[in-house]
Order: sequence, then structure tokens, then C-alpha cells
Amino acid sequence: MIKCVNLTKKYNTKVAVDNLSLDIGTGLIYGFLGTNGAGKTTTIKMLTGQLPITSGEAEIAGMNVMRNPVEVKRQIGIVPDEPKIYPFFTGNEFIQFILDLFKMNNSVTRKDFNELCEAFDIDFLNVPISDMSHGMRQKLMVTSVLMRKPRIIFLDEPTVGLDARSSRIIKDLLKKRAHEGATIFLTTHVLEIAEKMCDRIGILHNGVLLTEGTMEELREKRNMDDSTSLEDLFLALTDQAEDVQNIVNAL
Repeated sequence: MIKCVNLTKKYNTKVAVDNLSLDIGTGLIYGFLGTNGAGKTTTIKMLTGQLPITSGEAEIAGMNVMRNPVEVKRQIGIVPDEPKIYPFFTGNEFIQFILDLFKMNNSVTRKDFNELCEAFDIDFLNVPISDMSHGMRQKLMVTSVLMRKPRIIFLDEPTVGLDARSSRIIKDLLKKRAHEGATIFLTTHVLEIAEKMCDRIGILHNGVLLTEGTMEELREKRNMDDSTSLEDLFLALTDQAEDVQNIVNAL
């Protein structure tokens, strides 16, 4: 469902993503982790056709991203780390815009939307986007994607700004959608979320994929026991474990 081979993005001499290769199947939740500036958001933007690829290939559902940009976008949903919604819309106008854009203004999608609004306590649809908090806009963006039931969902820090109840609903809904056959590609700095949710995990560092696999496979590669957390694995793989301890000791 998501495949890339030697995917590379350069900004002049700066290499943001360096020869990345992934092959992610149907019905999986894939956690894409990395430090700030590792290249995670850049990767998502290339995979979803929002950013030109410097070199390499990317496919979504068997379609080349650069050669089939519109058809690819029909198959996917994107929840960015910062919800960018036209500020002059109300919530209702934004949802109507999405329904018209994807030609999905039907009773089934409307029913799904209403159920999601009830689940996320969305009672602010008449409020202008410019007056909404980050959490309100995040709920609206998530709902606008989930109501369409896309085959592939990209989420960049989906729980930022959300209360505990809404975060739990999103996590459980994503598991349900994956069980129903959707492919989920998410980034998060909350490693406990990735450890509990993800079927496979990839760790990106300075634009390079250091490793990927299940939690069991990642532990085996580092010769760590079954009690090792993803946080410990992540810090070890990105050479930050000793640095963290030194900082704590110094403080």
C-alpha cells in the first residue's frame, strides 16, 4: 500500500531524506519515528505528493505518486501536525468543502460524520476556524479524514493538543480501521503510543532509516531483552542514551 525505493529529498546541499526504502502492506499501523528534524514530515509530504521528490520512487496503492497525483490523493487521508484549515470557514463550511471536493456528500458519509462529531464532542461547527483552539481544529481535521474512510491514512503527531479521552478514541479508531483493512502511517514523539499501537516501527535519524521491524525484531537486533521499552531502544539507536544520562547527572 505504501512503497518507496531510494526516496531522496535535497534542499541545495542539505539532504533531508537519504535513500529511504519502505514497503508497507495492507492493514498495518506503521510507526515512523525520529528526532526533531529527522525528515519524518518531509517523507510524508513526498509520499502524499505535497513535495517534489529529488530522486527515487514512491508508490501509493500501486500508483506512482508523481505520475498519478490526483488519483493518489483520492485514496489517502492526511492529518498534519499543524491543522491548516482556511480560517474564514466555519467548521460546517469546511466539512461541506471536503464532502464536495471528494464528491462524497451522501447520507452514509454524513451519518459517519455525525457519529464522529458525537464521539469527539464536536459542538462548535458554527464557530469560525480562526476562533478555534488547536485541539478543536485537530478534532475537526481528524473527523474530516475518518469520515471518508480512505484506504491509507497519514498522521503527523495526531494526538498533539487533544485531551485524554479524544486521544484514546483516535488510537482505538485507528486500530479498528487497520483491522478493517486500512493502512495507517503515523509519526509521534510519544513513544508509548507507538509501542502499544504499531505493528511495525521505522526509526529515522538525520534522514537515514536506521532500522525497522516489530518490537521483537528491534530488540533482537540490539540484543536487548523483552522488557526493553521503545524509548530505551530509540535512545540507544540514535546515540542519545549516554547523553541523556550525562545531562541528568550534571543537573
